[in-house]
Amino acid sequence: MTERLPIKTYLFFAAQSINLTTAVMSVAMAAVVGSLLTDDPAMATIPYGFQFLFVMLVTYPASWFMSRFGRKAGFMLGNLCLAVAGVLGFLSIQKDAFYLLVAAHSALGAFIAFANFYRFAAADGIPASLKPRAISLVVAGGVLAAFIGPMLSDNLRSVVGYQDFAISYAFFVVLALISMSIVLMIPSDPGPSGDAQRGANSRISASSLAGLLGQRQIVLAIALSALGYGIMNLLMVQASLHMKTICSDFSDVGQAIQWHVVAMFAPSFFTGKLIRLLGNHAVLYMGLLLLVLSSGANLLSQGYPMTVTGLILLGLGWNFTYVGGGALLTTLTGSHPDAVKIQGINDVCISVMATIGAFLPSLLQYSIGWTGTNTLSMALCLLALVVSVPLLSLGNRNQMVTEVSRS
Repeated sequence: MTERLPIKTYLFFAAQSINLTTAVMSVAMAAVVGSLLTDDPAMATIPYGFQFLFVMLVTYPASWFMSRFGRKAGFMLGNLCLAVAGVLGFLSIQKDAFYLLVAAHSALGAFIAFANFYRFAAADGIPASLKPRAISLVVAGGVLAAFIGPMLSDNLRSVVGYQDFAISYAFFVVLALISMSIVLMIPSDPGPSGDAQRGANSRISASSLAGLLGQRQIVLAIALSALGYGIMNLLMVQASLHMKTICSDFSDVGQAIQWHVVAMFAPSFFTGKLIRLLGNHAVLYMGLLLLVLSSGANLLSQGYPMTVTGLILLGLGWNFTYVGGGALLTTLTGSHPDAVKIQGINDVCISVMATIGAFLPSLLQYSIGWTGTNTLSMALCLLALVVSVPLLSLGNRNQMVTEVSRS
C-alpha cells in the first residue's frame, strides 16, 4: 500500500503557490514599472536585480533564524516582508519614487529567501521514502503560479483612481495575509527524536557542519542544483532577448516563456515517484542530459519553434536537477541538527548562480551571441555529468560497504 503524504505537504504546496505567484508577478512588472519611474533606461532592471541580491543575502540568515526559532516563526517573518513589499511597491508608484520600488523588490527578495525553504520544511519529520514526493509536490506549486501570476498582474494593472500597477503591488499584502493563514495551520515544528537522530547519524558519520560539507554527495547535490538553476536563468532570460530579434509579436515571446514555466513545474507532480523508482542519482543525470538537449536544440536551429522546444527542455532539466538535488540533500542530511544550515548553504549557492544567470544574458548576447552561450552551457553540463557520475557511484559503493561492515 502506498504511503500517504501528511496534510502539511498540501499546505506547503498552497504556500509555495503564493510564493511563486509573487515571483512570476515580479518578472512581469519589475522592469516595466522601473522604466516608468526612472529616466535612465539602464536603471529599469535595478529593482529586479536587488530582488535577486536580497534573496542571496537573506537566505543563510533565514536558515539560521529557522534553526534557532523554528520553521513557522521564519515563515511568518518572511510573509511580513511580503506585506512590506506590497506597501512599498504601492507607494513607489503612487509617489513616483524609484528608490521605494528598489526597497519593495528588496523586501520581496527577503520573503522569497524564507519561502524557498517550504520544500525542505515539507520533508521534515516524515519517512525517507516520502521526502522526494513531498519536495516535488511543493515545487509543483509553480504550475498554478505560471497561470495565476500573469493573470493577476494583468487584471490588476489598471484600476480607476490609481496609477498603473499600483494595485498589483498592493495585492502582495493580500497574498501575505493568505500565506500567513496557511502557515498558522501547519503543525508546529517536530523536534528530532532519538531514533531519528540515530538514523541520521547512521547515514552521515560527521557530527558537525564542517563534517557535513565534507561529504562528497552533499557537495555534489548542492553543486548540481545550483548549476541547473544558473543555466536555466541564463538561457531563459537570453532566450527572451533572442526571440525579440526573430518574433514580430511580443505575445509570442510571452507564450514561449509561459510554456517554459509550465515545463519547469508540471513534472513535479511525478518527479518524486520517478526518484523513488529510479533513484536520486538517475534523476539528476537525466536533468543534466535534458539541459544538454536544450542547448542542442538551440544550436540546431535558431528559429522560434526550436527556441520554444529548447525552453521546454530547459524547464524539464531544471526541474530534475532542482528537485533531484533537493531530495538527495534531505536524504543525506536526514534529521541532523545542522541540516537546516546545510539547506541554507544550498540555497545560497543556488541564489548566487541564479543571480549570475540573471545578470549575464545581456553581456553574453552581445559578446558571444546565442550560439556561443548555448555552446558554453552545453559544455558546462557535459562536464558536470562526466564528473558527477563516477563520484556519486563511488559514494554509493562506499555507503554499501559501510552498511555491510556494520551488519
